[in-house]
Amino acid sequence: MYYVVKAKEKLRVPPQFFRREKNEAIKDVVKEHYARKVSKDFGYVISVLDAKAVGKGLVAPGDPNIYYDAEYSLLTFNLEINEVVLGVVRETIDFGAFVNIGPFEALLHISQISKEKFTHDKKSRVLHNRDKSKTLKKGDVIVAKISSVSMKDNVTDVKIGLTTRDVGLGKLDWLVEKKAKKGGKKK
Repeated sequence: MYYVVKAKEKLRVPPQFFRREKNEAIKDVVKEHYARKVSKDFGYVISVLDAKAVGKGLVAPGDPNIYYDAEYSLLTFNLEINEVVLGVVRETIDFGAFVNIGPFEALLHISQISKEKFTHDKKSRVLHNRDKSKTLKKGDVIVAKISSVSMKDNVTDVKIGLTTRDVGLGKLDWLVEKKAKKGGKKK
């Protein structure tokens, strides 16, 4: 999900930023460190919203940098285990589907699609159950639960596992059909 994260840190402001206003320079340094990168602490940092110095900067003899205690706010995207998310199938393969969730790519393993057995049709690039009443293909929207997350320093190296086996999860079309069938029955 999306979060606004507030943090404090001692920042090193190099000489090339000295011509800028102090808080603008600090914001630029924070952008260099975090913007559009994955942080194990924050997740994927979309943007630096605000940054400012707290107090005066310190200069060390022989060091051209100025060190500031700084506070900043970041707009981030982070995933947690058991979180339910919407995703779009990017590709189907023999062992499952790659699903886009925000800036990340996750794997929905073929064994985690449903309690029914699914197989992959290489020719049509579709995952389907035995009677082909349920299919999963590129562009399908799914509701999935995060089963594992391994944050790395690069977006392409982040590993995310998904499941759609639980009640209320799966391809959006399946859920709508199931609700329509359930709503049509008389008790």
